[in-house]
Amino acid sequence: MPPADLRGVLPRVAILLIPPILITIQLMVVFRLPQDQRDTGTAADGTGIVYSVISIEPRMSARHGTASTSAGTLGLPGVGRAEGAEEMEKLDDRGYEDENEMPTRQARGFVLQSWAAEEPSFTAELNRILPFISRPQVNCSRVLSPGESQASQASGSPDLRWLLCAEEWLLPAEKKTCVAYSFSMDGGDADFIKTVLGLGCEVHRFDPSYSNASGGHRGNSLASSHGDDGGSGVVIDHKMWLEWRSLRKGTHRKRGILGSVSQTLRDIMQALSHHKVDFLYADLLSAEWRIFQNWMEQGTLLSIQHLVATVHLQWAGFEVDGTNEEVVRYWFSILHGLKASGFQLVHSSPGEGRSVLKQSTASTHSSYTLSWVNMEN
Repeated sequence: MPPADLRGVLPRVAILLIPPILITIQLMVVFRLPQDQRDTGTAADGTGIVYSVISIEPRMSARHGTASTSAGTLGLPGVGRAEGAEEMEKLDDRGYEDENEMPTRQARGFVLQSWAAEEPSFTAELNRILPFISRPQVNCSRVLSPGESQASQASGSPDLRWLLCAEEWLLPAEKKTCVAYSFSMDGGDADFIKTVLGLGCEVHRFDPSYSNASGGHRGNSLASSHGDDGGSGVVIDHKMWLEWRSLRKGTHRKRGILGSVSQTLRDIMQALSHHKVDFLYADLLSAEWRIFQNWMEQGTLLSIQHLVATVHLQWAGFEVDGTNEEVVRYWFSILHGLKASGFQLVHSSPGEGRSVLKQSTASTHSSYTLSWVNMEN
């Protein structure tokens, strides 16, 4: 064939050959990837995890009457819905791990328990969780009640919102140092703060809506308070909230400075150089379930001595989803994990309402304020 004719044919041949070459390269890449890794997301040797699958989908569901959030964001419950959504969007851009960057959920501390009955049953799950949220598991001879810093005889009255087991706090306050954390957005922690201040505790109060906290820097000249009964302490305010996801690797913050970004309890304690929290009050307004799970997985739960927290049952909670029986089973697993970590229920105070996951119930309330003591510390 004359050279002139070859020059006209070669470009056409090249164009025809390009698609088969690209397909061949793609097939070579696919067949080089091990079969189990393509299908299951696990490493070829079975020892590593490429991605994790979570049994409780971490999203809010429209079935529970709430809007879906971006993956992994707890948001700021208790703030108005429009304000909360705006705050969640802000927080989500600050370098938190997304779902697939986090370790497997059941890696440590948290284990999803078996079903209460042979078949998934909302009634069976509800009957199983009820004792965990209504029956004290330990008797304390001396307790601290709301607003009081002097121990008194134990009282099981449900009229008291919470109780602190006080046997170990009978020494004069000056002989014992303590650290207390309070997470509340509605001022419901006033009596708690008064009580721990009377013990001489260093109190850290966390509220993302608090306007007078100077960035949450430890040691700032913030509001101080003193107990009325001889003990005295200081309150340090932080304009921030709790998060159940860790900051991304490479996102660093100076030690001792928290700023206004939400962080896990472990990160907060590290920033404040605290190895133990003697008293912790938490009204997280439906974010408590994921927060508790984070405390188990990161081992932070072992650093808490006394815990007062409100659990909400009227809907699944932030970042929790599933069928009604799956959600209650998940809640029970969280409470079971607390008990397995050494926490015993001292007092239970039922809240208002008689609905669980929007279903009316006769024996269960919509929320409970629970007081635990860590018997293993």
